[in-house]
Amino acid sequence: FNPFKPILTAQHNNRDHRKIAVVDGIYGFTGGINLADEYINALDKYGHWKDTAIMLEGEAVWSLTVMFLSMWDYLQNTNTDFNGYKPKYDTLNVVSDGFIQPFADNPLDNEPVGETVYMNIINKARKYVYIYTPYLIADNELVCALTIAAKSGIDVKIITPHIADRRFVHTVTRAYYQILLEAGVEIYEYKPGFMHAKTFAADDEYAVVGSINLDYRSFYLHFESAVWIYHSSCIQDIKKDFLDTLTLCKKITLEECRAEKTHIKLARAALRAFAPLM
Repeated sequence: FNPFKPILTAQHNNRDHRKIAVVDGIYGFTGGINLADEYINALDKYGHWKDTAIMLEGEAVWSLTVMFLSMWDYLQNTNTDFNGYKPKYDTLNVVSDGFIQPFADNPLDNEPVGETVYMNIINKARKYVYIYTPYLIADNELVCALTIAAKSGIDVKIITPHIADRRFVHTVTRAYYQILLEAGVEIYEYKPGFMHAKTFAADDEYAVVGSINLDYRSFYLHFESAVWIYHSSCIQDIKKDFLDTLTLCKKITLEECRAEKTHIKLARAALRAFAPLM
């Protein structure tokens, strides 16, 4: 995907960040998990690697199939007949469980679908919003949505990594802590290692599992994939996983942030200016 060209072009910023596996058009997987040893903790790179993915069965898998084939045709300059890859879903013994909508995002249509979905969940929430993200490099709109939700009495909790995979990026993530904490958002760092999951859950009604980070690159520069979930029993599994993970986390306090040394605060503020590049 997007091989290097020795010319100055903004296209070098575009990255296929999707993680999709489709089996016979019937089973599909997406989430945060790449094909590398650290993702299954066979390699201890940044402590324990925490990630999430979702398995679909049935008609919803067709959306993942189309995402893959569309990218394949674009890169290979081919024109595949997609119908040859579509099973007869009405013959499968699959029981419906809520509404499942896989969706894609790309940097070519000037529509930030991933950020829009996240904003919609935050704005609709009335009880809680629980978020896993490895990178918390939010733009003004997302910061406003999170702070307004917390000020409205909604339980907003975010888990980020304690051990960083990229030092500068993690420094920028921490630069957002104070403004969110002051509004009532609760922030936790995953102490055993690196939090790579990208998951939203809200009000026992909505959830998203996918590849979309809370940063500029995922929202505006990357090709991404995720699954939007509504009124499905698996939302309880996502919520339980989040609450179980909280027991392994360190809660960040506002007092800690305010007590940081001046040179650290200045470094974080300076690095925030480069947030769209991270």
